Amino acid sequence: MTAVHSTRMLILGSGPAGLSAAIYGARAGLAPIVVQGLQPGGQLTTTTDVENYPGFRDVIQGPWLMEEMQAQAEHVGAQMMYDTIVEVDLSERPFRLIGDSGTIYSGDTLVIATGAQAKWLGLDSETALRGQGVSACATCDGFFFRGKKVAVIGGGNTAVEEALYLTNHSHEVTLIHRRDSLRAEKILQERLFAHPGIKIEWNKEVDRFVGGSGTEGLVALDLKDTQTGEISRLDVDGGFVAIGHHPATELFRGKLDMDEEGYLKVEPGSTRTSVEGVFAAGDVADKIYRQAITAAGTGCMAALDAERFLAEADFEQIELRAAE
Repeated sequence: MTAVHSTRMLILGSGPAGLSAAIYGARAGLAPIVVQGLQPGGQLTTTTDVENYPGFRDVIQGPWLMEEMQAQAEHVGAQMMYDTIVEVDLSERPFRLIGDSGTIYSGDTLVIATGAQAKWLGLDSETALRGQGVSACATCDGFFFRGKKVAVIGGGNTAVEEALYLTNHSHEVTLIHRRDSLRAEKILQERLFAHPGIKIEWNKEVDRFVGGSGTEGLVALDLKDTQTGEISRLDVDGGFVAIGHHPATELFRGKLDMDEEGYLKVEPGSTRTSVEGVFAAGDVADKIYRQAITAAGTGCMAALDAERFLAEADFEQIELRAAE
């Protein structure tokens, strides 16, 4: 027999946004169910040192922080489900989601907090050195490279913004781009070209991330000239891959309004999507900040928006019954 789980607030995703929504939803008495997805805890479970989450003087570990968030959510009444959603029906309330286990999840409201994954170059050497000098978030990790040489790979807005940001920490920033012109907005390009601390390697792509001996981490990049094929070496302490993100929204194509990059659209100043009763929180709707603290904040907003939506819907039902 197919298992069915029903709740007033169904949450899809278990990173900072999803778990913050769960905490606030549980405290409001909505008994939320969190379907954790492929990566329980979200991207922070693959992040070792976290130094910028408020409330901690010392460096903390990403997996530990997510374990604490989950424990808090469960303590106040949220239920965790280890499942991955494969089918979604938003045509009517309650909304109906089906997991790959065959389990059906029914929610009077739905909070989508599925996040966004950084795009990587796909090199074995890149994978081996992630967290050891190779990163996809300058805002998260730039502080660890104070006074060191760093490189940013990419040519769009994200890459240029990250290169400019890293000049706050590094005395030598190199932008590596596989073409001879950037795709970034003109004003960003002007700022980049005018900055004395940034140099550009045109027509280059990373052939290999070079690690040092023992636990030394990244020490250099082997760069391939896209026109001649020649290999050159650039000594760096940090390499930041900035070629974009994939929002995890495939399940909702044709069901919710999205922008051209696939991020869910929400009403300004809220987490409300194009379907009443469906809310989006965290990186799935945020292509600008993409920080754990901003994700947690919008998770709180989504829970409050959902609570208000339910209160209004309940009031309307009371009025209808009174009119009868």
